[in-house]
Amino acid sequence: MKKQKLFGTSGIRGKIGEDISAELALNIGKSLATYLNGEGEVVIGYDTRTTNKMMESALIAGLIECECSVLRVGLVPTPITGFAAMIYNAAAGIMITASHNPSTDNGIKIWNTNGMAYTQSQEKEIEEIYFSKGFKPTEWNNIGKIYEIDSIKEEYINKLLSLVDIKPGLKVVVDSASGAGSELSPIIFRKAGCEVITLNSQIDGFFPGRQPEPNEANLQDLMKVVVATKSDIGIAHDGDADRMIAIDEKGRVSDFDKLLAIISKKSAEKFGGKIVTTVDAGLSIDKAVEDKGEVLRTKVGDVHVAEAMMEVNASFGGEPSGTWLHPEFCMCPDGILSGLKIAEIVSTNGPLSKLLDDIPLYPNARVKIPCSKEDKVNIMKEVESNIKQEFEDIESINSIDGVRLTFKDNSWVLIRPSGTENYIRITLEGTSQEKADEIKDISMKFINKYLNI
Repeated sequence: MKKQKLFGTSGIRGKIGEDISAELALNIGKSLATYLNGEGEVVIGYDTRTTNKMMESALIAGLIECECSVLRVGLVPTPITGFAAMIYNAAAGIMITASHNPSTDNGIKIWNTNGMAYTQSQEKEIEEIYFSKGFKPTEWNNIGKIYEIDSIKEEYINKLLSLVDIKPGLKVVVDSASGAGSELSPIIFRKAGCEVITLNSQIDGFFPGRQPEPNEANLQDLMKVVVATKSDIGIAHDGDADRMIAIDEKGRVSDFDKLLAIISKKSAEKFGGKIVTTVDAGLSIDKAVEDKGEVLRTKVGDVHVAEAMMEVNASFGGEPSGTWLHPEFCMCPDGILSGLKIAEIVSTNGPLSKLLDDIPLYPNARVKIPCSKEDKVNIMKEVESNIKQEFEDIESINSIDGVRLTFKDNSWVLIRPSGTENYIRITLEGTSQEKADEIKDISMKFINKYLNI
């Protein structure tokens, strides 16, 4: 019997009308309230998607039917939901978002009291209640209450401003993709002393200016505007603003690993201790941190980074995707705070282009191969069993998350299924371009061989 599953790497996501519906939201609300024994309050926030009010109403109905009360924070970036759960000591937080997915999609992500995303074991318990329909509705006179929380945005702004010191006059272009950061990100950068130009900062769940995934293909306008306005930096968010990608003053999209290396180095210098990243992060992070701290790697996904950070009391954690966690804030990823921290570094240490160019970069590639959910499972079985036979110089194999092969010259490749979309992801670095191309060609041929079988 096929195992029933709702949650991926980062909550529940899918297309409205196919994977996601009001009925699903209603029953997730019932399941979470049942898991919490009907005790405490649950924070609910949402991004700009057109289906969010539908999802919020259904979730609230399910929560209060099973006795939990609700703290509504409205249209906010994801980090506010985690932050609110923490400062109001809520039993949980729910963010309604599909993050970087297109406007046709939506999703649900659940947060703990400390702002950390639900762990896989917690998600499994929710799934068990959901699929067994083991809900525990309360009596009519014990229905949960609904509260509006209006002060949270001001508290969030003040908290972020207390964590950075940006020299006045930095010119910043903020591109919020018409997502959840559209209102607050420009305001906070201005309050931090920056001269701000906004792009795609009108709230619109159709994402008319660009798709919410902050990659180079979608950031062409931002890249041009940064150069045309002689700005010092561009900041791009995804749909719910828990991520950030930076554009340097030359209009270049920052290499993901290099940007992570810059912030990791700064965190290690300021706080010391351990830095946590994921198995798909490159060697430049280790080189940047060197003797200032220790770099540890864990599974892909902010919840795995957060768990590892708490376990080792890390001073910073982040993924190359731009999902970074700052424990002096809370254990929820925050793209606005991440952008502020990069702006602070630029204002103090000079042009972002120079900072990036000073970080060593090995030839690399990140490839997404589309496939069905069924193919993902079958292909990964073949990878786990047979991919090692395709190479002759493997030094070690790491199966903590997908399959990561490290070669004798320190080149490496990671093959893993996406937890949120129908893709197989290949991430690799080579000590030479020739080696990187060889690894990429062999890996892609191997995966394509097993598609649709």
